[in-house]
Amino acid sequence: MVLHTSRMKMSLVRPLLTKRGFSTSSENLVASVLFERLPVVIPKIDPVVYAFQEFSFRWRQQYQRRYPDEFLDKSDARGKGDYQIDYVPAPRVTEADKNNDRRSLQRALDRRLYLLLYGIAYGAPSGKPVWHFPEKVYESEDNMRKCAESALKSVLGDLSNTYFVGNAPMAHTVVQPTEDQSRSTSFKRFFFKSQVIAKNKFNIGKCEDHVWVTKDELMEYFPEQAEFLNKMIIS
Repeated sequence: MVLHTSRMKMSLVRPLLTKRGFSTSSENLVASVLFERLPVVIPKIDPVVYAFQEFSFRWRQQYQRRYPDEFLDKSDARGKGDYQIDYVPAPRVTEADKNNDRRSLQRALDRRLYLLLYGIAYGAPSGKPVWHFPEKVYESEDNMRKCAESALKSVLGDLSNTYFVGNAPMAHTVVQPTEDQSRSTSFKRFFFKSQVIAKNKFNIGKCEDHVWVTKDELMEYFPEQAEFLNKMIIS
């Protein structure tokens, strides 16, 4: 009786495992990487926000506790020496900004930048080069995260200056074939986020061209997908 029950449980489990496996579906799966460079300098504060912060500071100053003069004199005497630190703030506008050099990471320092490649992409009409994110078709990797890592590694050469945010995709979409692609089938594209770590220049390969663009500039390259990208990239 126990053996019969265990066999029934296994027969129920196997179909569930098969349905969740990647290789059993007739649809192709594609892992795309949203490779992001975080802001290098603090973004400019909105004038309204600055005015509120100034008001809040002055309001708190009215009710703060005043320390005794003896305590303040002792604190002023600490840390005095012959050393001096020369602080030079990083420029907000660089040569790349002035020349609109989108191939450089040294631009839009107060914004997030995203890597786009120009070349042959999976599902592109007529096999012509288009702008796209680093991508790879799922084959035999352990999971889609590993597939995304392979996609980015094939472009950068290694992943030593990258950080993948989480194991799960940040978004996915189903791409249907166009009228010119009657022989093609639909496929699912999963987006994974990765970030630049301690690097200001990469040797980008496996493409004809590349750009580093802000979220607003990203919409210029994908006007048909603007709504989807706005929901996926919330910052």
